[in-house]
Amino acid sequence: MTEGIRETEVDGIRTLLAHRPGPVSAGLFFRVGSADETLATRGITHLVEHLALHRHGVGDLHYNGATAGTFTHFHVTGDPSEVVEYLNGVCAALRDLPLERLETEKEILRTEAAGRSSGPAYDMPLWRYGAQGYGLPSYQELGLWRIDATAVRDWAATRFTRENAVLWITSDTVPEGLDLTLPSGPRHPLPAPTSALPHTPAYFEGDDGVVVLDAVVRRSTAASLFADVFGKALYRDLRQEGGYSYTAECDYSPRDAEFATITALSDSLPKKQDAVVGGFIDTLAALRAGRIQQADLDAARNARLKAYEIPDLAAAKLPSQALGVLTGHPVPGDDEHIAELHAVTVEDLHEVAREVWGNALLKVPGYRGADWAGFHEAPSGSPELLTGRRYAYRTDSQTALIIGREGVSLGSPRNQVSVRYSECAAMLAYPDGGRRLIARDGLSISVEPTLYRVSPAELAPIDAAVPAQVVIPMPARSPDRIPQPAVPREAARPAPGWKSTAALWLFAAVALFWGLVAVIGTADEFDPAVTPSPDRVYIAILWLLEGGVLFLLGRTWYRRRQGYGG
Repeated sequence: MTEGIRETEVDGIRTLLAHRPGPVSAGLFFRVGSADETLATRGITHLVEHLALHRHGVGDLHYNGATAGTFTHFHVTGDPSEVVEYLNGVCAALRDLPLERLETEKEILRTEAAGRSSGPAYDMPLWRYGAQGYGLPSYQELGLWRIDATAVRDWAATRFTRENAVLWITSDTVPEGLDLTLPSGPRHPLPAPTSALPHTPAYFEGDDGVVVLDAVVRRSTAASLFADVFGKALYRDLRQEGGYSYTAECDYSPRDAEFATITALSDSLPKKQDAVVGGFIDTLAALRAGRIQQADLDAARNARLKAYEIPDLAAAKLPSQALGVLTGHPVPGDDEHIAELHAVTVEDLHEVAREVWGNALLKVPGYRGADWAGFHEAPSGSPELLTGRRYAYRTDSQTALIIGREGVSLGSPRNQVSVRYSECAAMLAYPDGGRRLIARDGLSISVEPTLYRVSPAELAPIDAAVPAQVVIPMPARSPDRIPQPAVPREAARPAPGWKSTAALWLFAAVALFWGLVAVIGTADEFDPAVTPSPDRVYIAILWLLEGGVLFLLGRTWYRRRQGYGG
């Protein structure tokens, strides 16, 4: 425990105290977040957070709530009485949520999501973990469409409990009047990580023009310093020297008690994306090979050491200390951490670089790939198709949907995807008959009666086989949101208009007439009985005019074939 921080208990909740002059700040952490949900209940924790804060209304008090992957945090700053009022209100609301606001808060959350930028790394968790656990932050809060009052009440009663919480306050004493009564319940362990990657390092192709790499590494002081060094190297190589990127940075973020995620990214203009991909990989490869500058390590270390110069350090470290207590990760004391910073060597960073390379997941723009650098393509399909009845795509007989007893498959010349009912993380069910099945590995299949030669009645086996707890009833879609089959090129051409038809017949008639004139004229010129000496210029003019008419005839016919006719 950091020097200056004292631990006590309030209403059965572990509490950390550290004095800081001025207004009091406080935070109440709960060990529950989006990674504890399922795809079918995605958003339930965020919904509880919103409901718990509703009764505070609008005021001058600085407070908020936040839902992350593994925790939920309610925090406030004010005088002691305001802090007490806020925390007491949060706990009172958690004991008795204003469920009459349920549908209103759902709509607010959907509005919040619609206006929130996803960020360039939003899809990294999905490709690494699949549609479960730590992969769920990549998905929209789909569970809001099916969660009812009973589910919300049960989630709050079992996850927002006193044993599953840690409180921190920037005060050396507990403010008077604090009442944090909460139900009792077990401390929930962090979710076990899953994997959707059979091999690493791996890559997949993105469509946002940004190169992103993440890697899961063991939590350590050396790994956090490596992230700083990697970020500086990317900035130097890709922006200062190459001029390819505006943003080139790297971040270190704890995932659980033992592991952290290092995330690096670089942007670029489309014409420089090849250079950025190559430069990005080359920078990491250089670090992996041990080409790490001592000056970069020293700069990163000195920046971390300066943090120990800030006033009221103990109070500033309270949130991270409380989160460490909550997740079971021991946070080193100040002297211990300073000693660890001084002990990190270039060889330690070299070892982290090898760990990053071996576990890396890389997103590259477009269709560039990273096979040339030794990266494996992340799976975007399934190894086999399931057996069942085949339904052809309406405008492409080579693409077909297969509905079987075990699940659904989609096969085409380019790829094949299968979702087993037993592995289904969620199924979106639309009133128009459309279905979207999402497997726990992140692969998905859309079943649309408008796209395949399958009737709504023939979709009944899917509805019967998918577990009811993962079915999400979706709202009706507007007609323009319902997928329609791609129209083949021939069918997409408009019917020729009367003008092009008339022009075609006119040019054909002229070509025929003038062709006869040219043939007769040529024959006469070469007939000694008619003309003693042929006029070759006259013959050439005849056939040049015929060639011009034939050109116009051919051009009109071609434009009709391409659909340009009026």
